[in-house]
Amino acid sequence: MPIHHCIVHFIDKKPDDSAVVLHRRSESLPHSSALEHVLADINDSYNSKPTKAWGFFQADSAGAPLQSWLSDYLAEKIDFTQFSQQAVEHLKKIIEDANLTLSGHVLFAHYQQGMTDYLSIAILQHSDGMVITEDLAIESARHLDLSQIHLATRINLSEWQNNTQSKQYISFLKGKNGKKVVDGFREFLGCEEGVDGPGETRTLLKAFSDFVESEDLPEEQAREKTNSLISYANSQTKRGEVVSIEGLSEALDQDNPKAFYEHIRNKDYGLSPEIPADKRTLNAFHRFTGRAEGISISFESHLLGSKVEYDETRDMLIIRQLPTQLKDQLKRNKD
Repeated sequence: MPIHHCIVHFIDKKPDDSAVVLHRRSESLPHSSALEHVLADINDSYNSKPTKAWGFFQADSAGAPLQSWLSDYLAEKIDFTQFSQQAVEHLKKIIEDANLTLSGHVLFAHYQQGMTDYLSIAILQHSDGMVITEDLAIESARHLDLSQIHLATRINLSEWQNNTQSKQYISFLKGKNGKKVVDGFREFLGCEEGVDGPGETRTLLKAFSDFVESEDLPEEQAREKTNSLISYANSQTKRGEVVSIEGLSEALDQDNPKAFYEHIRNKDYGLSPEIPADKRTLNAFHRFTGRAEGISISFESHLLGSKVEYDETRDMLIIRQLPTQLKDQLKRNKD
């Protein structure tokens, strides 16, 4: 992961009406293995967070200047240090104006993964711990607690510059800081939400269920394809990447890699070629399966409450919109 520039500033805001104190670093951090490890750990922590929003820079850059400063930096009109200092001053003003209780080290990093350039901004927190020194004494120590990253963003600079139609080149966490703080951070970014990650993921899973039903697959094959879908999508989210419909189609069936892709293209699901998969929605997707006394029942969990209803008091399942093949068999048997 080549690192172009990285810098850290510090914002100190006590949980009262005291003024915000800003400590700015005057130059980028020197490249080191420690810096590489920290950025890699920040990326891993960011990718693992389930609550993200996806969007794009709002049109009014005057009211949201971060994108203008970022453009100036990429055009080499200002250097990275100037960009980060302007940005952190802007964040300080938002904290003051909204009286947000928000403190921490603010990290700015411009780096590259593969052929793609990214800008990450993360507010880092510390935890107190204990260490044993070289002379075997026990002392208190502070360390970065990267599991506590709840305010951060990652901007796909390559997509922003090269795909003007994109609505999902910015992602940011919607974590545990509360709506007021998250809204303040989004104001700092000047970001509009453009893609509903959970909604898109639910639509993808609906398309997958329809595909499995239309293929009339045996239960074992249906379960294998479900596992392949979850494995592929989780692998993408773990790397911080979107789910490609074509890539997913290939993962589902290597012998017929276009089958799922063609199914989606021929139906009116409204899915984009690439979607930011929502981790929580994926994790909740599994199949209920049961077999006893000549009865075999299997269905995706998201159908419970819509096409499938469970009446616990009467020990019954009510199934709506039966598969066409099953209805045909029942009709023939009735005749």
